[in-house]
Amino acid sequence: MAIFIELQYREGLGSEPVAILPFLPVPCRILITGSIAYDFLLHYEGSFVQGLQESNLEQLSVAFIAEHFERHHGGTGANIAWNARLLQQDPLLVGTVGHDGGAYCALLDERGIDTTYIEQLADHVTSMAIVATDCNERQITFFHPGADSYGSWPDLSSKREEIGYAIMSPRDIRVNLQALEWCHVLGVPTLFDPGQGVLAMERDEMWRALKLCTGCIVNDYEWGLAANLLRISLDDVLREVEYVIVTHGGEGFTIFTQKGEEVFPSCRTEKVVNPIGAGDAFRAGFLTGMMGGWSLADGGKLGAALASKVVEQEGALLSELDLNDIVNRAAMAYEHELPPIPCLSRSMLGH
Repeated sequence: MAIFIELQYREGLGSEPVAILPFLPVPCRILITGSIAYDFLLHYEGSFVQGLQESNLEQLSVAFIAEHFERHHGGTGANIAWNARLLQQDPLLVGTVGHDGGAYCALLDERGIDTTYIEQLADHVTSMAIVATDCNERQITFFHPGADSYGSWPDLSSKREEIGYAIMSPRDIRVNLQALEWCHVLGVPTLFDPGQGVLAMERDEMWRALKLCTGCIVNDYEWGLAANLLRISLDDVLREVEYVIVTHGGEGFTIFTQKGEEVFPSCRTEKVVNPIGAGDAFRAGFLTGMMGGWSLADGGKLGAALASKVVEQEGALLSELDLNDIVNRAAMAYEHELPPIPCLSRSMLGH
């Protein structure tokens, strides 16, 4: 099957109104696997630090009164796929839900996200995350994997020619390693996103994942966990992967390669309501850039711009997105215009 991608130059920032590039026969889908979860979000108006006494951590027993509560759709895989779709990509989402996941799958389908490879297990509940955030954007998360612990990796052999890039975001490590093996054998460039799933990984599992992926993305805290687990340096990791991206929340991100490191500030945001989902938005933007053949830096800038939009609301899923707003945010933050965003049309893909 021939797959075509339409690249469309945007108008703005003084550039000439342009051009639709001819259709190019290239792999044009992002393969995404990760959790599909319900998020229960709590906001504590004080500081978690004030409720913790280092001298008494062995006898820890503490309660924080959270006056604000909301329930949202979330999960790393679903969040990344949702944001990729807002960026006019055609994500192929692989994940697992429980008996209560039908409505979530219907919502994803309504938004144009292919749910063919989401398996539903009747004997289990859908994954759920309980996330508490304090006044300084510190977070404490409890995650129940539910059905995801019993998920499996599907046969995607018929889809290989459609896939241009992949991401393995936090879910059951057994399935993620199967996914990484599949991508490695078939030559699919892959971003490994261990997240706080590092806590549940063995050293050999983490090391195996790094040997199979193209690049790795973590936040500051997750990198600390991974470095402790692996007991090796970043230079050692860069002998196995082409790049490592470390995000720093509101402080921007750093890209490490064997050539050195590049440090970038964050995109300015109008307000911060809740940082939930910002990391997944960054990943969707970065992957969109990779699909367009962009540099790692430009992919990160698009990711940072999208993340700056997500933190302005409660919940990880934006209802709509103005692409011009996102590219303008990036241009203002980095004084550099991004390349044209690769825009896909599902009708061209024969779905």
